[in-house]
Amino acid sequence: MAEQLPLPQRTVIDGIQDDSGAIEVRNDLAYLKTGIVNIAFIGFPKSDWVMVDAGIPGYDSEIIDAAEARFGSFATPRCIVLTHGHFDHIGSLEPLLERWEGVPVYAHPLEIPFLNGGKSYPPPAARAGGGIMTLLSPLFPRKPIDISGNLLELPADGHVPDLKDWKWIHTPGHTPGHISLWRECDKTLLAGDAFITTRQESAYHAIVQTPELHGPPRYFTQDWNAAHDSVRKLAGLEPDLALTGHGKVVGGAELQIDLHLLADNFVSIAVPE
Repeated sequence: MAEQLPLPQRTVIDGIQDDSGAIEVRNDLAYLKTGIVNIAFIGFPKSDWVMVDAGIPGYDSEIIDAAEARFGSFATPRCIVLTHGHFDHIGSLEPLLERWEGVPVYAHPLEIPFLNGGKSYPPPAARAGGGIMTLLSPLFPRKPIDISGNLLELPADGHVPDLKDWKWIHTPGHTPGHISLWRECDKTLLAGDAFITTRQESAYHAIVQTPELHGPPRYFTQDWNAAHDSVRKLAGLEPDLALTGHGKVVGGAELQIDLHLLADNFVSIAVPE
C-alpha cells in the first residue's frame, strides 16, 4: 500500500485562539477540538450562530463555555447541523440539548435512523490496519441515540437552515448520510469525515495531528466506492480552506493539489488492503 500523502506544513491555518480554546479561522468561522474531533461554530462574534457536530462524550461544558465566550452569555445556536451520527460527532449532543432546549438538529435523511433510536451502525473493520485506534474500534459505541424531539431532515434543495451562504453536499461512504458543508464565496469547506487531515487510525497521530491528507477513518467507513466518489466531488470544488472532523485546518493551493492527488490515488492511499 502506498504511503499517505503529506501536507506541507505551510498549508496549516493556525487561526486565532481565544481563552476558551476555540480557534477562529474565518471572521465568522471558529472550531473547537473536543478530544480527537473538531466541532465548528459558524457566525460572527456576538451574533446568531450555528453549530456543526457535537464532539465526543463529556465535552458539553467545554462547548458551552466556548460558545458563550464567542457569542455571549447564555448563547444558544439557531440550529445544529450534523455531518453524520458517529459517537465522536454526537457524543455531547444530548446534554447540550438539555441546556439548549428546543434547538433543531438537522441531518441527512439517510442518517436519521442512527439518530432516532432506529438503527445501530455496522461493526467496525477492526483489521483495516493503521494503528491502535483501529484495533480498539470494536469498543467504540455504535448504538443510536434518540433525539427525535429535535431532529429534522436537511432541506432537499441543499440549503442550510439559518446559513444563507452555505449549502450541504451529500458525501456518503463513511456513512450513508454523511454530508459536508460548502460556501462558494470564499471556498470554505467543512468536510466532516469525508476526508481528514490526520492519520486517525494511529493514536499518536490522532493526538499530535501531524498534518497529512487522508481518506475517512478506515475502521468506520462503510462504502469505499462511495467514499472515493465523495472525495472526487470535494476535490472538484477547489476549496481554499478545509476544516475536517479530525486534524488541523488546512488551506491554499497545496490543499487543492493534495486533495486532487488523494482523489486520483484514493484506492492505494485510503482503502485498506
